[in-house]
This record gives sequence, C-alpha cells and structure tokens, in this order.
Amino acid sequence: QLQLVESGGGVAQPGESLRLSCTSPGLTLEFSAIAWFRQVAGKERERVTAIGPGDGGTFYVDSVKGRFTISRDKAKNAVYLQMSHLNPEDTAVYYCAAGRYTSSAVVAGHWTQYGMDYWGKGTQVTVSS
Repeated sequence: QLQLVESGGGVAQPGESLRLSCTSPGLTLEFSAIAWFRQVAGKERERVTAIGPGDGGTFYVDSVKGRFTISRDKAKNAVYLQMSHLNPEDTAVYYCAAGRYTSSAVVAGHWTQYGMDYWGKGTQVTVSS
C-alpha cells in the first residue's frame, strides 16, 4: 500500500512544540526524498522542508529555519518534523510526501509538490492562545 500516513498534529499555544510523524505501510521511506508541505484553507499548498534519500541533506524554507527540524529514523521507517517556537502563522494542514529527488536537488531547493509521487492525507496543526 503505497501511501504515507501523518500523525502528531494537534493544538499548541504560541511558543510550544509539536512533533509530526510520517510513516508508510508499503513504502520504504529511506529510499525517497521526503518533504513536508502545509496548506491553509483557500491558499496554495506551500513547501516547508525536505530531506534527501538515505542520509541526505535537508532544506528549509526561510519562515521555519531555526524552528523546525526534519529527521529520519530508518529502523522505524519514519520521518519526523520537530516544530518548535510555534506561532499562529504555522496553523495549517501538514502533509508529507515522497518523491524521487536526489539529495543534491533537495539541498538546492529544487523540489516541488508536482514532483512528489506519494502523499499522506494530512494532519491539522493549530497554534492558538
């Protein structure tokens, strides 16, 4: 079953942290570039971060640099998004996706939603006081 499953969303107050998980029952995530996107209702889906295949490099959009960290756990076939210092602008549905980008392409920022092959259904993150 080649799909991704996100978990870990919820409600947080400004300044708090959440960790999202991305797993797959049928896809070995280690062999793919994995990206996180987010979308607010009525707006375009936007990139957040990505990690290259294997021990690949990472990329973060400016708005989350220094606050979010993407990582892999190969043994658990999982990719995590650790989100710290959350603010209301981080409120969105977060999606993970798998694609065939190389590590070099990920690090250079040369990846988009249109190049992703598999998607999860998303998990809601709400940051509110």
